[in-house]
Amino acid sequence: MDHPLALTLDLDDTLWPVWPAIVRAEARLHEWLLVHAPATAARFDAAALRRLRDEVAARHPQWGHDLSRIRIESLRLALQHSGEDAALAERGFEVFFAARQEVDLFSDVADALARLAARFPLVAVTNGNAQLERIGLARWFRGSVTARGFGVGKPDPRIFHEACRRLGVPPAQTLHVGDHLVLDVEGALNAGLRAAWVARPEIHPEPARPPAGTHHVVRSLAELADALGV
Repeated sequence: MDHPLALTLDLDDTLWPVWPAIVRAEARLHEWLLVHAPATAARFDAAALRRLRDEVAARHPQWGHDLSRIRIESLRLALQHSGEDAALAERGFEVFFAARQEVDLFSDVADALARLAARFPLVAVTNGNAQLERIGLARWFRGSVTARGFGVGKPDPRIFHEACRRLGVPPAQTLHVGDHLVLDVEGALNAGLRAAWVARPEIHPEPARPPAGTHHVVRSLAELADALGV
């Protein structure tokens, strides 16, 4: 198979494990609430705040592409239920959001991104709210397409096509790289892109069978760079 002309990359659980960052951010938020909204902190520990966030997401599926809005609304409700100023939700979210950018890259990522970026233009495609600039990876990417900014998320074909448009490369010559079989692999294939499944042992200790037509199945980004000859 000839090599692609460009790559689109998922972020969470592809370049770093997402849940350690989320847990750390939730803990940082709760510490902030202890000082600035003590009644809310007393009524809602970090686990209760996450449950409220999940309830908001379930009640508002139309916000599924905007994780920031869901988190802010859940904070607003927690403050309101506790008799405190709901306007603090925005400030609390900024505390959470800053900590959410403190990710721990998988050990192969920095070197592999440098190798891939030297050969292919890269665009990030993410349903999450990580920011490449704040994480320190922007130098390897031509840009990013986020579900929040674009208005729909993966696996909708439109977000993949938007990434291809920004790259100036047809979908059939673009390889999407991600960890999620439905959102990334099936989504990319259904949108007419090529697909690489990064089935890291830390995320997929017992990998399932990838969809028919998956172009690469690798255990790390470095392994994908090897497969692409860079």
